[in-house]
Amino acid sequence: MSSTDVRQDVPASPAASAMLDAVHPFDARGVARRFRHAAIFGALDVLAPGETMRFMNDHDPLPLLRQIADRYGDGFEVEYRHRSEQGVVIDFLRVE
Repeated sequence: MSSTDVRQDVPASPAASAMLDAVHPFDARGVARRFRHAAIFGALDVLAPGETMRFMNDHDPLPLLRQIADRYGDGFEVEYRHRSEQGVVIDFLRVE
């Protein structure tokens, strides 16, 4: 089976499907710099409790993380999934 093939014979469990649906990718590298923070805040605003935005960027967004903490308080759990010189992947889990 190649990496592009999809197995049709193995149904996803409801729990697995719900987990996949609850993680929403947001690749900031494709958003013009002048619109990035507004787009990120807009995406975070519409997340329901239990949903995650998986954020990808070409640098560690420390000023943005401070702004998110100021704006949302304890409303999100933040977890780095990947951090390197090439970029970061951060999960923002909506908790309230």
